[in-house]
Amino acid sequence: MRKLLAMLVMGTVLSVAAWQSVAQQAQNQFPLAAPAGRDSNARQVAPPGAVNQGPYDMNTWKYGNAPAFTAAAGTKLWNPAKIKLMQGGKIVGGTVLGVSDPTTYCAMANAGYDFIWTEMQHAPSTWDNVVKAWKTCPRARAVPGARIAYTDERDIQRALDGGALVLVVPTVDTVAEAIQARDWAYFPPLGKRSQGGGAAFAPEMWGNVPGGYRQTINDNLVLIVMIETLEGLKNADEIAKVPGITAVFAASGDLANFSGFAQGSPDYERAINIVHDAAIKAGVKLCGPFAWKDRPDFTCFQAGSEVAQIARGARAELGDLYNTQGKPEVGPYAAR
Repeated sequence: MRKLLAMLVMGTVLSVAAWQSVAQQAQNQFPLAAPAGRDSNARQVAPPGAVNQGPYDMNTWKYGNAPAFTAAAGTKLWNPAKIKLMQGGKIVGGTVLGVSDPTTYCAMANAGYDFIWTEMQHAPSTWDNVVKAWKTCPRARAVPGARIAYTDERDIQRALDGGALVLVVPTVDTVAEAIQARDWAYFPPLGKRSQGGGAAFAPEMWGNVPGGYRQTINDNLVLIVMIETLEGLKNADEIAKVPGITAVFAASGDLANFSGFAQGSPDYERAINIVHDAAIKAGVKLCGPFAWKDRPDFTCFQAGSEVAQIARGARAELGDLYNTQGKPEVGPYAAR
């Protein structure tokens, strides 16, 4: 019995010793970790050597300069659409309404545009098909872009994780919405984008860009917010000033829709000029439909869709034979 008790005591001693050894190894491996089972008082006291000393305060937090998050000095832009726009050029986005067949997207992406306006507001496309299309021809001449449905964190994250380099956010009515769009589009410290990975980080997309994707995408992203409503006009000046916004878009169709006046009328033109003035005062770029490519100060545009391009291409190819189908007197084709 004594021998058994001695063995049990010895086993307990060994177990405690083993636990202490494991705890010591963990402390050695993570020397700044909180001690096991104890309040480290980290909210009030910073570890030795920390940049942010004193009680924790998110409002005074100094952002770090870790190489994983910060581009090296002198890193150059690699998004051709951003480069052209910042150099004073005019960029044009070709609209793609359907991406179920990636070959259609790729044909548009190599047709001569600067970026592709993948339509996610007024089209039934799904994000899995969109990303599949973008990944099918990642080195197309036009960079991938998307107009999402509204100021939504999930859609912005999906677009950017999927590889979008141009992000168009519609119906931005308030400064708060503009800030949300900015926050979800940009990584810290400028925004609050979550680092979730995705196709954008893959080598076939932007994983091997100069300086690293995470470190450089904030500088390379083109963020366009659309002014489309009377409330948006009211707040246009302040919306355009939100840091991180590259351009404001004077929404030709919806400004007519929400104002009740047609293009060319004095009230309509006043609305467009309000957006124009907001961009000029804020020092950001001004966007509109491609029909306005010669309108003063407009430098980025939404062009026609793949449907329009197919029609134009057929007209150019067929010439005098375009739309000269036979005309039966009866049957389903008689009414054409």
